[in-house]
Amino acid sequence: MTQKSTIPKEVWREAEILWDYHNMRHQVRPCDVGIGLGSHDIGVADYTAELFQQGMFPLIVFTGANAPTTIDLFPQGEAAHYRDRAISLGVPSDRIFVEAEARNTGENIDLSMRLLAEKGKHPSSVMLISRPYQQRRAYATCKKLWSEVSIVCASQDLPLDKYVEGIGSSKRVLDMLVGDTQRIHVYARAGFAVAQEMPEEVEQAFHHLVAAGYTSRLIGTPTRFFQDLTNSHATDTPR
Repeated sequence: MTQKSTIPKEVWREAEILWDYHNMRHQVRPCDVGIGLGSHDIGVADYTAELFQQGMFPLIVFTGANAPTTIDLFPQGEAAHYRDRAISLGVPSDRIFVEAEARNTGENIDLSMRLLAEKGKHPSSVMLISRPYQQRRAYATCKKLWSEVSIVCASQDLPLDKYVEGIGSSKRVLDMLVGDTQRIHVYARAGFAVAQEMPEEVEQAFHHLVAAGYTSRLIGTPTRFFQDLTNSHATDTPR
């Protein structure tokens, strides 16, 4: 039995709408540095190593301490485990910087920027490598905090069903998808990220998935967020 087969078809269709929305569809191109954003997904480290070996950037920053979803998986911290994985895949250790304190996406960006400056590195372009559904939030956050750099977002190119099978939990991934969608709106309103458009079909899919119980990664109560989203038409914006 696959993870997808355990989910009602309508719920899966709604999840695919959110999955597609978070994909920025940037063309991968050479950048000054690749920043691997820590999370529960070791595939981020794998893809960062692959892109390095393709010559997409000469330097890597892995950033991330731990979140509640990663403390057991990566007890040494997300960035440290990503570094070890990349080295095992052939990336030279002297091409990797580790930022081991960040506990959210804003800190991932801010502390990586500070670390690079301390090392005398002042990139004009960065590639943000993340989980597929984190692309849009990572872009919005970086655009707010580090507006002078050119940003390319990149993730492993996987359909939702393949990604869920790799993670091993449809509930976990759909909860994360719903939470990241909410944060596009909430974080822009709080000044943590730039505002982005949210199409009506994405709003509707979000509402349906919340109603179906995919709520563990929401900030606050779903009812209040529904009201805010309706009033603002979703133009505003922890791991």
